[in-house]
Formats: sequence, C-alpha cells, structure tokens
Amino acid sequence: MEIDMERSNNRKRPASNDLPLQWSQWQLLDSILPTGGFAHSFGLEAALQTRVITGPEDLHTFVMQVLENTGSLLLPFVYTASKSPTADTLCKLNRMLDAMLTNEVGRKASVAQGSALMRVAASVFSEIPSLKMMRDNFLRSGAISFHHAPIFGLVFGLLGLESETCQRAFMFITLRDIISAATRLNVVGPLGAAVLQHQIAHAAEAITEKWSNRGVEEACQTVPLLDTVQGCHGYLFSRLFCS
Repeated sequence: MEIDMERSNNRKRPASNDLPLQWSQWQLLDSILPTGGFAHSFGLEAALQTRVITGPEDLHTFVMQVLENTGSLLLPFVYTASKSPTADTLCKLNRMLDAMLTNEVGRKASVAQGSALMRVAASVFSEIPSLKMMRDNFLRSGAISFHHAPIFGLVFGLLGLESETCQRAFMFITLRDIISAATRLNVVGPLGAAVLQHQIAHAAEAITEKWSNRGVEEACQTVPLLDTVQGCHGYLFSRLFCS
C-alpha cells in the first residue's frame, strides 16, 4: 500500500504554473465565448443555395476544402502573430491579410470575428494590460481592422501558449463552426454532425501539420471556388448566416 502511494506521488505531474493556461486555452475554444463564430457559415449557406452542395455526401468534401483553404491562407497569419505578439506585427499582418482577402463577405466576416475576439480578450484577460492598450490605441487611430486570424494568434501568444497549440486550436474552431452551421442548415443532424467531426479529425490534423509553422510569405488560396461561392452570400434572397 505504502509502495503504491509512493509511486503515485513520484509520478510526473504538470507544472502548476501551466494549469491556469490550460483553462484559458479551453475558454478560448468554448462555444459560449461571445466572438460571433456561430453567425458565420464559411460560405456553406451560399454553397447550398447555389447547388454546389446538394446533400450530406458533398458536405464532407466541402468541410475538407474549407480546412485546406484555412490552413494555406490563414494559418501563417495565426502562426506569425503567436510567435511575435506585438502591436507592430499585428498592424503589418492585418494590412497584409486585408489585401489578400479578395471577397467582401469574407473580409467583413474576418473583421467581425476578430473585433469581437479582441474586445472579449481585452476584458477577460485583464492580467495582460497590453491587450486593452493595443485595442484602445488601434480603435482611436483607426489604423487596423482587427482581422480574426492575427488577433487569434496575438491573444494566444500574449497568454504564453505554444504556437503549435494555437494553430491547432484555430483549425479546430473552424471545423467546429462549419459543422455547427451545417447542423442549423439541416444538411446533417446533430448526431451525424458529431460523427462527421470525428471522422474528419485525422484529416484535419494532417492538414494542420501540412500548413503549420509557415511564414505569411507562403500564405495562399488553394480552393478559389470557395472564395467565389462565399462572395455570392450577399446576393442570396434569404439568409440565416452573416457569411
């Protein structure tokens, strides 16, 4: 009995300083965090109405394409911001991404989510005063538009979370949000959505590894059709989502 207790006490435990960081990480991934992610369908709604997607069979392909495009285009911005979470880096990345997002719907969606995340992070993580300072300064000057990908990397970086964790988290919320949109659009039921998310997990990890740790000079569009479809969202007669 005493030997078992001694062995248990000697087991490697995570450093106590790391545990609060895990809670912060989980909070950033929690669906109740009011960043507006569930108001956007990543072009799924437009894809349905334009018959690019005609049923559950096409949904798997569409989700994979969204993940691939997110990894190739946005992950470099997440990575760079997480490695250098400074005002100068954020300003540079924001202007670059603003020029690279070629459709107005996607650009507005990125700014809406990024602005919400910056507002929430500045209020929640009050132990990092630079977040509120940066937000106030940029709002006052109007210098940047708070695009989601660099803001996401900035927040993770300032919290002290690893860039690998940050990039994987960004891909996870992309997968989570688009499958949630598919459920509310009745493309798939709640149980089917959970099964689909589990089935795609291995492929999502492979895509993340493929595009992770890349600089913004390597950022590119891999599925231009998605950009075209999402740009049609504003012309839809009826809409449930913002993008």
